[in-house]
Amino acid sequence: MWKIGLYSKAHSRVPALNNRLSAFAASRFRRGYHEDVVYGYRVPKKFEYPDYSPEQLKNRQRQAALVCLVEAFRSTGHRATDLDPLKLQKTPTIPELDPARYGLTSSDEQFNLDGILAVGPNQESKTATMAQIHQMLVDTYCGHVAFEFEHIPDTAEKRWFADYVELTSKDNGLDTNKQRRALELLARSETFDNFMQKKFGQVKRYGLEGAESAIVALDELFSLCSQSGITEAVLGMPHRGRLNILIDLLKYPPRALFHKLQGNAEFPETLPASGDVISHISSSPKLNYGGKDDLNVTMLHNPSHLEAVNPVVSGYGRAKQMYLYDKNTDPSCALGDRLIGIQIHGDAAFTGQGVIMETLGLSNLPHFSLGGTVHIIINNQIGYTTPATNARSTLYTSDVGKLVNAPIIHVNGDYPEEVARAMRIAFGYRKLFRKDVIIDLITFRRWGHNELDEPSFTQPQMYNIIRGRKSADHLKGKWSGLVMSTQAVSQLDTGVAKQVLREVGEKSVLVDQAFKVHPRLAKHHIQPRLKHLAEGTSIDWATAESLAFGSLLKEGYNIRLCGQDVGRGTFSQRHAMFVCQETEKVYVPLNNIGAKQGKLEVANSNLSELAVLGFEYGVSIQSPNILPIWEAQFGDFNNTAQVIIDTYVSSGEAKWLRQSGLVMLLPHGYDGAGPEHSSSRIERFLQLCNIPMDMSDASVVQNPNMHVAIPTTPAQIFHLLRRQMKRNYRKPLVVAGPKTLLRLAAAKSTLDDMAPGTSFKPVIPDTLSKACDKVERIIFVAGKHYYDLAAAYGQQAAEVRDRIAIVRIEEICPFPRKEIQDELARFPNAQEYVWCQEETMNAGVISFVQPRLESIIPTNSRLRYIGRPPLAAPVTGISKVFKAEHAEILSKAFLF
Repeated sequence: MWKIGLYSKAHSRVPALNNRLSAFAASRFRRGYHEDVVYGYRVPKKFEYPDYSPEQLKNRQRQAALVCLVEAFRSTGHRATDLDPLKLQKTPTIPELDPARYGLTSSDEQFNLDGILAVGPNQESKTATMAQIHQMLVDTYCGHVAFEFEHIPDTAEKRWFADYVELTSKDNGLDTNKQRRALELLARSETFDNFMQKKFGQVKRYGLEGAESAIVALDELFSLCSQSGITEAVLGMPHRGRLNILIDLLKYPPRALFHKLQGNAEFPETLPASGDVISHISSSPKLNYGGKDDLNVTMLHNPSHLEAVNPVVSGYGRAKQMYLYDKNTDPSCALGDRLIGIQIHGDAAFTGQGVIMETLGLSNLPHFSLGGTVHIIINNQIGYTTPATNARSTLYTSDVGKLVNAPIIHVNGDYPEEVARAMRIAFGYRKLFRKDVIIDLITFRRWGHNELDEPSFTQPQMYNIIRGRKSADHLKGKWSGLVMSTQAVSQLDTGVAKQVLREVGEKSVLVDQAFKVHPRLAKHHIQPRLKHLAEGTSIDWATAESLAFGSLLKEGYNIRLCGQDVGRGTFSQRHAMFVCQETEKVYVPLNNIGAKQGKLEVANSNLSELAVLGFEYGVSIQSPNILPIWEAQFGDFNNTAQVIIDTYVSSGEAKWLRQSGLVMLLPHGYDGAGPEHSSSRIERFLQLCNIPMDMSDASVVQNPNMHVAIPTTPAQIFHLLRRQMKRNYRKPLVVAGPKTLLRLAAAKSTLDDMAPGTSFKPVIPDTLSKACDKVERIIFVAGKHYYDLAAAYGQQAAEVRDRIAIVRIEEICPFPRKEIQDELARFPNAQEYVWCQEETMNAGVISFVQPRLESIIPTNSRLRYIGRPPLAAPVTGISKVFKAEHAEILSKAFLF
């Protein structure tokens, strides 16, 4: 039952408290590395809170026992609160909260509160009796709202929180208009759930029954945002309550929902979308809460994988912030002034899913921060059928938030006005300190995990109590110039004038004379690059990548390069940023090409894959004018981000019509270093691709969900990166990138390979055979293994070389049918067709290419496999075995 009381005017004293804030010093334990001159390096504005005056310090010293009592309530009062709507949790007796423990036995004794407690019996009074003080502490810290903030390491920040809570302790009501608004929202949510249960009783809708006050919390947050000048809110949430919030707050048309519930598509039938279930749909309305501007709320689509949407929210919000920041509409706009991130969580997922910790770990990093996200945990006190005692090792489900020293506010969901107050405190903290804050909204679940589930099988006592209770357009804006793809475009003129290439190439390593570059970089990176650019030859991978970046920046596109050690590059090959050897200042040369260029953000990430890849996917769906690149330190690091790959990268467009131009660079190649870090598991990406297996019918159109490529020359990666931005649609691109090829002398390109009129080649034709009519065996290959074959080819007798052609397949998906057929036509006497790879038979691309190649090679021909046999691990870790296997593969390729 919802308990709404009378309005209190105590909140009128809060502005006076806010006026006492200025900047607070950064923690001395966080060593600075990059400075804010680096593009994308953004940190929140800082505040400081005044320390105790000398008089206050003397008063604290004189009344040390009272100080101990007050600090006990601040640190442990949360354990003596009434938080459980079901009254299943018994409130323990906390000895630390007894005044007698500190020798405070006289209830009539008067105490001076100055510097000890922020509030007295009335606004003017600075003294109170022990009885009054104890009652004030109980009312503040042991009611239906509880606070955890003593774990915050910054003393000034902690003092502010205590003062704010104590000064607003009597602010537990809503004015008449807000009371009506809260009651209306609660009633509408309950009516909606009742209607859905009667009309669609066999649908899993994950209703909000038992947690309706979550709508009051969100409504209060939207109102606070609007009044504070925030114009953008990015919201991510799981299933529970999603439909209630969509209908009651986010203006989702009920007719559209009922249309979907009747088995129809949420998109027009003419659009190429597979759709999704009702608990994943979203809305992006403009809401008017009386502020100067409307509040644009973007609820992102979510998959069924718990909490996977959270890093996507952060990435989407960050990209939106950078867009607003780059527009320079208000140069004084600080991080978090115009946009807020909101994440709603389930209680069991918040404590159990690693993506929570990974996303929290990004929250205060300069290239990832949103300036504070508000987290709301809808705490049902149960995870599916698992009680808290079996679901977590911590006291509260919210304890993982202490990882980033976030303050935590627990609130009983049966008291909507207290819920609104909790949100005001949370928002006040976020507004001033621009850090994450957590509300643990303790509620219950009227039904089981869904409406078709019977919860009393496993929680009979809980559900006896619950059942006895009464109630309580995608391509628009920045995307307007793009279309939905209907056919893959693999070849597009992405060449650039050689004069421009030389210009951006030179500027990619140009620094001021006063900037001290490491001498080894000057000798082995800068000087060779300038030499090869002048000659127009021997262009290596890192240079070609810089030329792609620089030319796109010059055309006005932004680029975000993210991952572990991406500034330098895992193999010390990239050096997109230089660090002064004397000052440690960072300089990104490609951000100094010209006046109207785009910007390159080099975001060296923390050691996370799941959250960081989700973040970059969020960036990619926010704007088509950013080239977002996530580079894994090694290709197999994508394993821990599989949820994002499966539910967003590979299927986001099919389910939700959300295009993404995300690039995943995955270093791949067997080099004798053992099982790990050899394979990017490229076969897993190909398994997710949606193109036909039968390529015999030339009329079949390929429109893949993503592109998968294994380039073998620097020019190829140049064209791939430029193609991502030059097409009139966006698709994810997965690149099994090089390791040893980064410096291989044979794997070089020329500026002519990147000049106007050139493009990416899905197939690189055989260049070794002299007489096409003598070729009997065509060897198809992908990746660096080509160079091993080419070297072995050169060692064969002339009569063997004449009989063999080696064809490189550079793009695996979409499958380059026409280009392969053109190659087949060059060798009319070929009788044998081979796929040769260094990977094992149950890995690599063989399972993907075999049925497709066999559908286009001459009738009755089979594709022969040459490679390693199946293996549980990617490759052997025994060097002698590895070398023997490698030699055997090469031997078989040329054996007749």
